[in-house]
Amino acid sequence: MTALSRTDKRAMDEGRKLPLMEQFYSIQGEGYHTGKAAYFIRLGGCDIGCNWCDTKLSWNPDLHPLVSTEEIVRKAVASGSKSMVITGGEPLMYNLTYLTALLKDKGFLIFLETSGAHPMQGVFDWVCLSPKSNKPPLEEALRRADELKVIVQETKDFEWAEENARKVPAGCHLFLQPEWSRYKQIIPEIVTYVKKNPKWSISLQVHKFMKIP
Repeated sequence: MTALSRTDKRAMDEGRKLPLMEQFYSIQGEGYHTGKAAYFIRLGGCDIGCNWCDTKLSWNPDLHPLVSTEEIVRKAVASGSKSMVITGGEPLMYNLTYLTALLKDKGFLIFLETSGAHPMQGVFDWVCLSPKSNKPPLEEALRRADELKVIVQETKDFEWAEENARKVPAGCHLFLQPEWSRYKQIIPEIVTYVKKNPKWSISLQVHKFMKIP
């Protein structure tokens, strides 16, 4: 990240300002809560760098303005939603304690989408863990996961999925999601795998089929 003023650096460290890529009201398109209305906050900055990432513009936090957390929450409240998805990028690169406290004060249910590679900072009602093998999740993220969503790009990713499934709590919901650019090639393998291993469910990026954010 480029050099920040002392004031901005302190505000970001405290979570009072965050690099905001976008925020919008839409429909959850993936995982356990697919089809439900939710307000999304997408933070800029990611140090995972998946080659298949469909939001590579989120990687560099310098491309996204530092926005006051109060302003982010004000717009979320104005949407009328009571469900908040915090995503990225990798949102846990930042201290989310202040943001989640403000959201809780406004009565939001808070859903986090994370790779789990950074310490958990904040209060969340639901944690969707999407672990990446090039920067594996921390143990605390595995323990906290309500939902495990593994992106499947090639056959070897099933092994990565099972490795993480052994580490999450017994009640964690397990999902395999085809990497979007290889959907046609990989979905038959996923279908076969889930039929043989029914503890898993399939997650599809239905927002892309619906052509909505």
